[in-house]
Amino acid sequence: MAIFLILAPYGAYTFLMLVTSAIASVFAASAICLVTIAIDVARGRSVKILAAGSAILFAAIGLYLAMIDQKLGTLGVKLSVDLGIFVISLGSMLVRRPFTLQYAVEAVPAETAAMPGFLTANYIITGAWTAAALLMMAANIALLYFPGLPVWSSLAVAFAARNCAIYFTKWYPEYRQTKYGTPAVALPTSR
Repeated sequence: MAIFLILAPYGAYTFLMLVTSAIASVFAASAICLVTIAIDVARGRSVKILAAGSAILFAAIGLYLAMIDQKLGTLGVKLSVDLGIFVISLGSMLVRRPFTLQYAVEAVPAETAAMPGFLTANYIITGAWTAAALLMMAANIALLYFPGLPVWSSLAVAFAARNCAIYFTKWYPEYRQTKYGTPAVALPTSR
């Protein structure tokens, strides 16, 4: 359930980009981010870097589209979103707070979070999400420079990258637990 809430803004944005305007898509995604923040706050949890950053990102893109450049194409919007997610993910690691750490700390006992490899594991998992965002950006850039490529190729890369990151997020903590005895829950799948 928790991973659904984490990914809901991106799923809604992706779906809405297929059926409505880019402005409506990004503002809806921003609103969903704000709802996920409200849910966290109502449950006594912290405001997450990813949710807050994404809310700001989607709103900023929406305001840019509404006030400055209404003709920015779908590809430009997708590239902007992917770039923003990449910056949020990489930035969280650069400031020594990988975004998965906030989810992980709330999902495990305090003694688990205090284990030496716990932070390292969250850097690795956040790195997987950063790589996924980079792949999605590269796919959109390829469409810009090679307009003859089918649009579905970018969607296929995004789908594969996102699903690989989800799979890795679920697999890696189990692997680490087996190999090192250090759990590393990052994005909880249920709660």
